[in-house]
Amino acid sequence: MTGHQEKNEAEVVHHRVRFITRLRNYFLTGLVIAGPIGITLWLTWTFINWVDGWVTPLVPRIYHPETYLPFSIPGFGLIVAIFLLTIVGFLAANFAGRSLISFGESLVGRMPLVRNLYSGLKQIFETVLDERGSSFSKAALLEYPRRGLWAIVFISTETKGEVARRLNEKANMVSVFLPTTPNPTSGFLLFVPKDDVIELSMSVEDAAKLVISAGLVNPSYPELLEEFMDEDGKAKSSGKDQIKRVNPENENA
Repeated sequence: MTGHQEKNEAEVVHHRVRFITRLRNYFLTGLVIAGPIGITLWLTWTFINWVDGWVTPLVPRIYHPETYLPFSIPGFGLIVAIFLLTIVGFLAANFAGRSLISFGESLVGRMPLVRNLYSGLKQIFETVLDERGSSFSKAALLEYPRRGLWAIVFISTETKGEVARRLNEKANMVSVFLPTTPNPTSGFLLFVPKDDVIELSMSVEDAAKLVISAGLVNPSYPELLEEFMDEDGKAKSSGKDQIKRVNPENENA
């Protein structure tokens, strides 16, 4: 075999490797784009079908769209559920509705097991859905589970009630939620001194992405430089050096 033939074979192998590598990169790029979209659509469709399966059988057949149309309409049960929940909220807003709810809660309060379940679920829903609340308004860092190791936590509120009274001699305590990775819905409730918590400038949503992705998805750091800026958008004197080190484009700041 001559040197020219060996060179040609090497070029053929090189082109094949480049072609396979390019195909792999195209596949991974398509997966990154289509994966989140597909999972989001699947979860949305599953949720709609789940609500339809619960609500649609409760609606009289005469009111079903497929009774008059040659095809079914997905989401009919979800629309009915939203309408009914809105009506319930409207009725509960007046005096008669509040009185009826109070009477019902008094009956539930006499049931040993049901009252604990109802009370816990009610507090969870009120905390999550109350737009006026300050739950999880801040993400922070906490040295946990030992010195030298840091974990992301969500600040809930200042510690109140009996826990605060028992710990009033320790320090100014705050209640934080320490989520687990990759499932942030489970975790630990911790009562820690406020001085031990380092608040972050990133939003709770960005911190949740960081936890869910196990550190693979990080918020853009320049977005976190707002703490070094004054109300006019100019760099504070104490933060100019940090801004220059992080973003060289701001050398003239």
